[in-house]
Amino acid sequence: MTIANPFPNPYGGLQPILDWQAAFIEGLMQAQNFQLQMLAVWNPPFAAVNQDLWDQWVSRFGGGVPLDG
Repeated sequence: MTIANPFPNPYGGLQPILDWQAAFIEGLMQAQNFQLQMLAVWNPPFAAVNQDLWDQWVSRFGGGVPLDG
């Protein structure tokens, strides 16, 4: 015995194409999420290098040792 679907598919034969499109976009979103996670992991080391370079510049050209608050 098969139960009839009370909500018929309005897209008919286009449903496989729409499913493929949704899967493709989901893959792109997962790839972008992975890229943002990698960026978040790399951000603190780059910030530390930037701070070190700034401290060296201030020590050399700014007239003294930088005081961290």
